[in-house]
Amino acid sequence: MSLPFDPRDPVALTQALVRCPSVTPAEGGALSLLQAVLEPAGFVCHRMTFTGPGTPDVENLYARFGERGPNLCFAGHTDVVPPGDETAWTRPPFGGDIENGILYGRGTVDMKGAIACFVAAALRHLDKVGKERTGSISLLITGDEEGPSINGTMKVLDWLAARGEKLDACVVGEPSNPRALGDEIKIGRRGSLNGELVIKGKQGHAAYPRLTDNPVPKLARFIDRLSSSPLDAGNANFEPSKLQVTVISVPNTATNVVPAEARAKFNIRYNDLWTRPKAEAWVRLQCEAAARSVGDPVWDVTFSGTGDVFLTRPGPLVEAMRGAVEAATGRTPALTTGGGTSDARFIQAHCPVIEFGLVNATIHSIDEHVSVADLVALTGIYEWFIEKVVAGV
Repeated sequence: MSLPFDPRDPVALTQALVRCPSVTPAEGGALSLLQAVLEPAGFVCHRMTFTGPGTPDVENLYARFGERGPNLCFAGHTDVVPPGDETAWTRPPFGGDIENGILYGRGTVDMKGAIACFVAAALRHLDKVGKERTGSISLLITGDEEGPSINGTMKVLDWLAARGEKLDACVVGEPSNPRALGDEIKIGRRGSLNGELVIKGKQGHAAYPRLTDNPVPKLARFIDRLSSSPLDAGNANFEPSKLQVTVISVPNTATNVVPAEARAKFNIRYNDLWTRPKAEAWVRLQCEAAARSVGDPVWDVTFSGTGDVFLTRPGPLVEAMRGAVEAATGRTPALTTGGGTSDARFIQAHCPVIEFGLVNATIHSIDEHVSVADLVALTGIYEWFIEKVVAGV
């Protein structure tokens, strides 16, 4: 593929990636574009498609320059959420238009912009040091982060482990800054646990309550206890753990029928005072107490998890990124662990991982956009960071 732009220019590369309509799980040409950029620069590229029952096939890319350690990996995703109502956009969502120093398009922030910045930084670094270098640079790019997250990063990591390839450190380019570039470096994430609670009753006519057993008010008591009982007060690294009820459902559309069951779904974001088994046990204890207060109805709770809690404690990796941010922006970034989940939840089991990317104010929104100045600054941050971590300068 002949490129009509210099991939060392993060703005032009971001525009090219945004113009690839890679809505999950479609590849949309984004991985092919990256491969066309990286292979001429000496990266060995592996394209792999993974499958899973009940989930879409997903294309992924792993690219590495060098064979020696340390292997610094950049992890990211080219898949994006749908643009929604395209007529509501003031610029085409896949146009990559620039107006008044702002680049518009789906994925500019989450997270094609950061991918472009890291690629540009890596190419500039290689231009400076040539092949006489101490470590390796790799990229793990998935098309599944905005989807089920089953056939993407997790399976690429398994593939790497099976071939004996090690990652020594990783930076995930998720948009980590709430207001301005340099606000925050994420050094961990809370665990995430989903649950579904079912309360059984006895169906019957609403006019004859003595012949029924209504599960709805009982479910309300369960929900109240789960929602109002504190898990912890947080600690120096994490905010307090929280349970949030997200769905309440009753399989009944008739207003004169008492339903046979009622259901609620919830999510717990838990800090490092908890493990998943401990959080599950806490939920069951609260449910048992709630059941006793309403006559011990038949109930059941099931769980599914999306990632355990982790923390990358300050050390060389964190300090290298903090130094890079301070040098480029003059800001001292806070070390934080809040927000949602990312693919760092999978990577943390393989190597130390941190997250640093663009400003997240417009992710998933109409007219998602990024400042051209921020793309230039983030490229400088990544280049400084690569030199410190890989070359040991």
